Amino acid sequence: MPVSYRYYDARRVTGEVTQIDIDNGRVEQAGTSFFDKAVIRVLGDKGWGILSVSGEEAEFEDLPDSFIKEAYSASQVTNIHIPIQKTPSMLHTVPAMKENPADVNLDEKVSILLDMYKSTEGPDIVSRRINYIEKDEKVTFSDCLGHSYTYNLCRCGFSVLSVASRAGVVQMGYERDHTISGLNIRHRQDLAREATDRAIKLLDAKPAKGGVLKAVLDPELAGVFAHEAVGHASEGDLVKEGSSILKGKINEQIGTPLLTIIDDPSIPEFGFCPVDDEGTETKQTRIIQKGVLKAYLHSKETLASIGDGDAGHCRGMPGVEPIVRMSNTFIENGDSSYDEIISECKSGILLKGSRGGQVDPGRGMFQFNAEYGYLIENGECTTMVRDVSLSGEILQTLHTISLIGNDLSFHPGYCGKGGQTVPVTDGSPHLLMDKAVVGGCEID
Repeated sequence: MPVSYRYYDARRVTGEVTQIDIDNGRVEQAGTSFFDKAVIRVLGDKGWGILSVSGEEAEFEDLPDSFIKEAYSASQVTNIHIPIQKTPSMLHTVPAMKENPADVNLDEKVSILLDMYKSTEGPDIVSRRINYIEKDEKVTFSDCLGHSYTYNLCRCGFSVLSVASRAGVVQMGYERDHTISGLNIRHRQDLAREATDRAIKLLDAKPAKGGVLKAVLDPELAGVFAHEAVGHASEGDLVKEGSSILKGKINEQIGTPLLTIIDDPSIPEFGFCPVDDEGTETKQTRIIQKGVLKAYLHSKETLASIGDGDAGHCRGMPGVEPIVRMSNTFIENGDSSYDEIISECKSGILLKGSRGGQVDPGRGMFQFNAEYGYLIENGECTTMVRDVSLSGEILQTLHTISLIGNDLSFHPGYCGKGGQTVPVTDGSPHLLMDKAVVGGCEID
């Protein structure tokens, strides 16, 4: 190996994707596709060289010198010295599945989903959709440091969407479940029914009144807040670029002492990573500990550049260069019960579910849409409301959290960044925010 090669690694991912789409009772798609992709990274004296190959090209047992040389040639186009940190490397065991989706044929999966679809019937329901996706991957990794890993991981899940309409008002109910624990679509009619019932109830819900008030966030929306407002801002590449409000704030008190936020790729949730995509051992990283910023999330490169955190958070889609990403990001349990939080709120709003939103980690601003909510009056939940959002400035909002529940739960999904989408999990218990900026329609 020429001395100008400072580091190289290769990651090959082969597997198959099964997708089933049922739209208003019709099976629009049901099939399986196969993929075989690899990415080779070489760090030369002038920067990174990246080579992506697929199909028959990717069929190698040992990394061919020609691939390394081609990637090295690409590295000579740049002229930036990039430091890199040597990191511990270890493979976690992939948890066993309860039922392997590969053991259930496509026709049976379609039949199960069609049976689930029957539970989406209801008055004023005008559109119904169920999606199922199953991705089975074999990952092979090796690097110039002598690390070599192979593992198989299957992720699968489904979503249900019901749309209701009456007198010009249109509302929707949405539920999803994704997992690494095996086939998860059997006997899930309750989730389909829940999405449908919510869409119907939202037709009669009142539009929320906006303002600055106390707000209780349910575990789903609070988890989204942890992921979007804090998780992205803690990613080492954004910090390095100066695109994060958290830059230069390590060991500063940036939130309430009640608050601890963690990212942990090693736990068996939907964002589980047996090893990260540049061969680094995955482990728990405490981003915020009792309100104090303690760590950033890193790749080998960003750890060497700015420090203050842990590597093991580098992920990439098959055949694509890995970048710094979250995995399983959650707010740690507090001491309060749900009933105590609602009672302490006295007058405010309970926000439930998530319909997406946006965050600017550089400016430190966020805006999220809740799926629905309930007014809290005299310490009790009362009227259902819709069209409600939560917005604010990240660092200011972290100080407004006055109670954190003891009912941590996780919600799986997907996160996009840099043109790549990876599976993640967000988690949180219920929490109470004082002086939250809640958006809605001004009504009497």
